[in-house]
Amino acid sequence: MSAVAGAVRQVLPPAVLLVGLIAAWQGAVVVAEIPPFVLPGPAAIASELVEFREPILSAAAVTGRNAALGLLSGGILGVLLALVAAALRLVDALAAPLVTALSAVPVVALAPVLYSMHGAGSEHARVVVAALAVFVPVYLHTLRGLRQVLPVHRDLLRALAATPRQAARVVTLPTALPFVFTGLRLASSLAVISAVVAEYFGGPRSGVGSFITTAAAGSDYAQAWAYVLGAIAVGLLFFTATSLAERAVLRRRPG
Repeated sequence: MSAVAGAVRQVLPPAVLLVGLIAAWQGAVVVAEIPPFVLPGPAAIASELVEFREPILSAAAVTGRNAALGLLSGGILGVLLALVAAALRLVDALAAPLVTALSAVPVVALAPVLYSMHGAGSEHARVVVAALAVFVPVYLHTLRGLRQVLPVHRDLLRALAATPRQAARVVTLPTALPFVFTGLRLASSLAVISAVVAEYFGGPRSGVGSFITTAAAGSDYAQAWAYVLGAIAVGLLFFTATSLAERAVLRRRPG
């Protein structure tokens, strides 16, 4: 019973705040007579969300798949390169300026170029954009985590004649795991955002971003916001999934 009460106390305040914000939003739209192209009301958005629920779910599934592929490929590449860079100073020195330059590149601006390379009907460009957005935070956080091992721990393992593989398994990787998941948590939202924005620049009319632009171009602003809610739901799903994975893995971590 106490657990249920604790859950209620934790969930109730943000739920009440959300309901209050939505009510204030609807009231402001009605009282101030705000035009729909400036800000449609929650009631209109909810009506469009119900009416177009199937297309929204279909578009969200496409965006989610592209973001998931980008998160997986960019995350694996970031972790692998960080492992190599942590082991070889030459690779670290060579990768540092490249990663810095990549972090400054607006990767979504690469979408039109990638569409011309892969074809306007291909989803590959969106996956690549999401992977590039994911790679930088995962690489930087993983590399930082791999460097967190205390010198005293390294000296102890050396005194015990531990092999590099044993040292990595016992100390280095467990220490780096929280940093890896921090990078993945941040990257999960970036993957969805990048996939959605990449859909603005062309390609097949399949994802949430392309339907947002189509609805806005047709002055269906409430419908555009309904698709925005679909994108938000995908982002929240990705963030929740990575957070749960982090909790499950770190809970089983030895020590």
